[in-house]
Amino acid sequence: MRVALFLTCVNDTLYPDTGRAVVRLLRRLGVDVEFPLGQTCCGQAHYNTGYRHEAEPLARRFAEVFEGYDAVVTPSGSCGAMVRELYPRMGERARAEGRGDSLARTLAPVVPKTYELTEFLVDVVGVTDVGAWYPHRVTYHPTCHGLRALGLGDRPRRLLEAVRGLELVELPGAEECCGFGGTFAVKNAAVSAAMGTDKVRNAESTGAEVLCAADNSCLMHIGGTLSRLGAGLRPVHIAEILASTEEDPAR
Repeated sequence: MRVALFLTCVNDTLYPDTGRAVVRLLRRLGVDVEFPLGQTCCGQAHYNTGYRHEAEPLARRFAEVFEGYDAVVTPSGSCGAMVRELYPRMGERARAEGRGDSLARTLAPVVPKTYELTEFLVDVVGVTDVGAWYPHRVTYHPTCHGLRALGLGDRPRRLLEAVRGLELVELPGAEECCGFGGTFAVKNAAVSAAMGTDKVRNAESTGAEVLCAADNSCLMHIGGTLSRLGAGLRPVHIAEILASTEEDPAR
């Protein structure tokens, strides 16, 4: 199976360690993952801000770059949801506008083979115990796109529960949005900040050392709130936890 890593813009620019963690993890599990250098943005930022026609060239580029792979893995529920949920809508919209089926035909092959990391591990690789070691008290925040768009369900929790040394504690109000929502955080800053504060206060109540999620865009927002409130938790992407081993003392 040829597997490609779609790192995403946010991770490539701000959180490259998450990408390195995905590669270490998958290779440890025997998956020979490649990183196509031609990848760019999936178009989510453009599409969600209303620039839907401008997102189409980016979607075509995504489909072309990952065309030859059997699976595309991304450590981002929001970008995974863009491909799986919104790429088909882009094709339907182009058809409805009388622009033919070209976009739909281009995007269709890549949609079903794009996986968020935790669903790839559980559904494709067929593992929940990835051999990780992470001796910390952790609480897990299920992000909106992973929870509602991709339907990740308990996959992330099952992976975390199998990590040696990790104590997983329930997050009150776990299914409530953290308040990021991309440009929502900019256009509705006061509401976004209040939602972020609620999320952090709930996380603090667990006594956890680490707040974990499967999407760094949400962790970026939560991490900023943690910093402003002087909270002691650390935001950590699930890939970095799953990639940690007893032989990696830095973790």
